[in-house]
Amino acid sequence: MAKACLTRSTWARSRPVEQGFRTSAQWYDGVTARRHEGEAEWDGSGQLLLHSSDGQSTAVALEDLRYFEKRRDSLVYARDSVADFRLVLPADLPPALDRALPTRGEYGAWIDRMGLGKAIIGFGAISAVAVALFMTAPEWLGPRVPVSWERKMGDAMIGNFGGRLCHTPAADAALAKMQDRIDPAAGDIRVGLANIDMVNAVALPGGQVLMFDGIIQQAESPEELAGVLGHEIGHVRERHVMTALLRQFGLSILLAGANSGLGDTAFGIAAMGYSRDAELEADAYARKQMAKGRVSPLGAAGFFERMAKESGEGESPALIGWIATHPSSRDRAKAYRTSATEGAAYPPVLTKQEFAALKSACKDDPDVEDFDFF
Repeated sequence: MAKACLTRSTWARSRPVEQGFRTSAQWYDGVTARRHEGEAEWDGSGQLLLHSSDGQSTAVALEDLRYFEKRRDSLVYARDSVADFRLVLPADLPPALDRALPTRGEYGAWIDRMGLGKAIIGFGAISAVAVALFMTAPEWLGPRVPVSWERKMGDAMIGNFGGRLCHTPAADAALAKMQDRIDPAAGDIRVGLANIDMVNAVALPGGQVLMFDGIIQQAESPEELAGVLGHEIGHVRERHVMTALLRQFGLSILLAGANSGLGDTAFGIAAMGYSRDAELEADAYARKQMAKGRVSPLGAAGFFERMAKESGEGESPALIGWIATHPSSRDRAKAYRTSATEGAAYPPVLTKQEFAALKSACKDDPDVEDFDFF
């Protein structure tokens, strides 16, 4: 798939504007799904002027921007005042503008401040002192890890996925709408879509939830995905994530967030295991929140029934992936189906267009990178 990007030679072709600069740029305005092409002009002041190819211009204050992510040879900035705004600039910014824009990081703000080498050494030292304690008392220690520490760990793990997170304005809006139906108070939980063809979804430290494209493609309705999302948010709300990490991997999975082994990190977090009690608690949370949000649990029930049938599941789960690390799909399907209120009118979670936007997000994102385990 062809990818639109801003090359490193862009500034060489740029035209000086007095003491500032002008260069090609791309942006989403956060209101429509249209991608704008044009130029970004900076005259040394506190704002950028975005000149669209159709002749329209938009002023964006630099203090309103925040660094979002790096995509190959481009830098992506979000806008605090417009949730879905995205601005793509070349990575080789001139020093003056680079200093004026919000600080960016490659591995997460705290690792960038320390330096990668020192961060790895620090992790090693902490591991030597704490691993024994962590591995002997995960049940009580996990929920007591400070939220600020947990968020930094999650940021490091997410950073390891680089440009493999799919973004389009329509898909981001659909995910946010689904999240709001499941947990309206989940503003501290960040949900993303990863370009990984695995039937999986994971909750990471610090309120990070990733839906893999494989499970998006497997789902036949938004209600199916709502059940999966509610379950992962349940793990976050019940503080299960750190307990699972500490029990199964000790600090090794946390160290994976600071290295460059994307495959190791993806496989590690996909294999995260929770206790049966934690899985039941997460399911119970999902059903409770679905009832509050008037989301039909029959979609989730159908999803688990289909997974049980496709995996040939008998008394124990057999499907490799998200289903395999969870309790019996048949039992879960029964619990979701039983929770449905007879005769209740459940409004759709998403429109057909919004669901289609989720399905095509990774295909429609021109900058997303393919994932390869090998």
